[in-house]
Amino acid sequence: MSNNAAGPSSKTRPGSSQPSESSLKRKRGMFQKDLHHMMYGFGDDQNPLPETVALLEDIVVEYVSDMVHKAQDVASKRGKLLTEDFLFLIRKDLPKLNRCTELLSMNEELKQARKAFEVDEEKLASID
Repeated sequence: MSNNAAGPSSKTRPGSSQPSESSLKRKRGMFQKDLHHMMYGFGDDQNPLPETVALLEDIVVEYVSDMVHKAQDVASKRGKLLTEDFLFLIRKDLPKLNRCTELLSMNEELKQARKAFEVDEEKLASID
């Protein structure tokens, strides 16, 4: 019995710009080293099975691409994808929202510190 008459699966959207399975396979391994270290940091074996890391990478890539597509849907009225679109999507998940706002504020502080450091270097260079 063929299932060709059924509608699209929940993972694909008609008219969306989701990458095909083959393009995801091409980029496999992109996050494996980082995931390997994160898994160890969260209590896994120092050398987790490659299959486990690959599965976790597939889950992460699927989650991130799903969030990006949802954010694009939210931003489609405005025509521009902003950080606030992602914050809007996670607004009900308070731990994620708090962590994201914390990271964004730290990023802004780092930008300001780098800018101040560059200004100080320019002043020192002009004095010499």
